[in-house]
Amino acid sequence: MFWVLLLLPAWAVAGVACSRLCLAAVRSASVDADAGQGHDLTLYEAAFLSGGPGRVAELTLVSMARQRRLLLAHTGWATVVDPRGRDEMERSVIGAIGPGGQSRIAPVRAAAAAADAVRGLADRLVGAGLAVPDGTRTTVAAGVRQVRGAAWTVLTLGAAALLMPAPSDMPRVLMAAWFGLPLALTLSCLALARIEAHPYSHWASPAGQRLLAALTRHAPAAADDRAYLTSIAVRGVHAAAEPELRAAFAHRDRA
Repeated sequence: MFWVLLLLPAWAVAGVACSRLCLAAVRSASVDADAGQGHDLTLYEAAFLSGGPGRVAELTLVSMARQRRLLLAHTGWATVVDPRGRDEMERSVIGAIGPGGQSRIAPVRAAAAAADAVRGLADRLVGAGLAVPDGTRTTVAAGVRQVRGAAWTVLTLGAAALLMPAPSDMPRVLMAAWFGLPLALTLSCLALARIEAHPYSHWASPAGQRLLAALTRHAPAAADDRAYLTSIAVRGVHAAAEPELRAAFAHRDRA
């Protein structure tokens, strides 16, 4: 009956993970359905809802570079050309670069992402019901990852039980059926989450995701600055057409 000692943790892991995912889905669905009505997202807001504080910092850097007020070298350095920031975000970036006017992009991005301007933006989005509060940010996306991990754990424990050399009175087929129950539970939760809560977001509430989808649908088709920056806000610097710009931020990834 040693296989029962493997079945119990399989059920425990599956039950805990699925419960957390269900609670996360309930919290996510409890956001006011009318939140965001009549709200037009700014590029900074779209960047935060798509990728969090780091995406806002990236958007600010790229926007200033497009206006020739900041140079982003493919070697991973940022150089200030115009030290006058036009808004709080830009002033945060310039302040993060420092009085020398030049710095590596990676620490600038990190400092700008942690600045008061980004925290204020996050608070406004949370207050409007468009962003997920800090205390519940590990919601559906993290819950889905936990359930996936639980599914693999159940499979591993089931395989270990079936391959055990120790004799057992339980037929192998019936033993596999017992492990199939928690596996079916995890797979069912993943399927329901895929139907009800996809795409999974760390930052945007359901209302925020609807506004992001509308912004993407109605984004200008012309290759102007607004369309370009909208693409960066929603998809990140990897969507940039210029290889030099992608290389400038790639230094952060390698670091």
